[in-house]
Amino acid sequence: MRAVRFRGAGGPETLLVEEFPDPVPSAGQVLIDVAGAGLNRADSVQRQGRYNLPPDATDIFGMEVSGTVAAVGPGVTEYAVGDPVMALLTSGGYATKVAVDVRHVLAVPRGFELLPAAGVPEVAATLVANICMAGRFRSGETVLIHGATGGIGAVGIQLVKALGGRVAVTASTAAKLAAARELGADILIDYTRDDFAERMAEAGGADLILDTVGGPYLERNLRALALFGRIVTIGLQGGREGELNFALLMKKKASVTGTLLRDRTAEQKAEIMRETARLVIPLLESGAIRLPVDRVFPLSDVASAHRYFDSKSHVGKVLLDCRQ
Repeated sequence: MRAVRFRGAGGPETLLVEEFPDPVPSAGQVLIDVAGAGLNRADSVQRQGRYNLPPDATDIFGMEVSGTVAAVGPGVTEYAVGDPVMALLTSGGYATKVAVDVRHVLAVPRGFELLPAAGVPEVAATLVANICMAGRFRSGETVLIHGATGGIGAVGIQLVKALGGRVAVTASTAAKLAAARELGADILIDYTRDDFAERMAEAGGADLILDTVGGPYLERNLRALALFGRIVTIGLQGGREGELNFALLMKKKASVTGTLLRDRTAEQKAEIMRETARLVIPLLESGAIRLPVDRVFPLSDVASAHRYFDSKSHVGKVLLDCRQ
């Protein structure tokens, strides 16, 4: 098979497609002929040498794929050869084949083409794990999402709206905010000009904040919360450290949670995928949620895909076509 692995820290130019032995599915696994793989922020961090992979991860990039079942391991009855599927991975997605725990595999939603489905698993599982499970979202609440138009933001806006919430977003350009409005966002904040904490206070505060920035936003996130609000941090794009005002935390009866999806146990990921199947897949099939795909690159040009992804100019998902 062809695949892209970590060869050393650096820019997109360090990414090369190499030949590897084909994986063989073990008990409880399915082998997927990969059609597409989704790019995620963790891929860029890994490429830069700043990501400690979980012990069970290979050094092949990629945390989500779509494709068709090529073979099944012993004990697998859920899928058969030829079934169109998508899967959440610890690693291994930038490849033409991958073996994955069957519990982390979902059927491609009805009405979805095979390649775009590659952008669903990581985004959907991340949102379910952090908004619905860790964040304890309830209908009628207001959710502030930092980063309005990446994969997480674009689908997160629609998920919260579909589940009966109000959505506020931050972004750096009028074009990105316009895209967020089209996806259903209610409160649009240009963080280069406005203090999002003040804007949220004027709007009654956020019950839940999905934070991808980390340290530098901690104090403002806390000010942006409503009483009994929750901050769930899933990224550290701005830095690892920030100051926490415990008096304000206590006054607001608030909570701050930090989570990662990639290093969870197989059993924990299986639970998240079950919730994803229950909550998100029906919304995708009904059209209540759509997955915006910004651009598709061939696997052979993975460096250009990363270069474009790192520019942060995309709206929605950036994908690799692993058949090319």
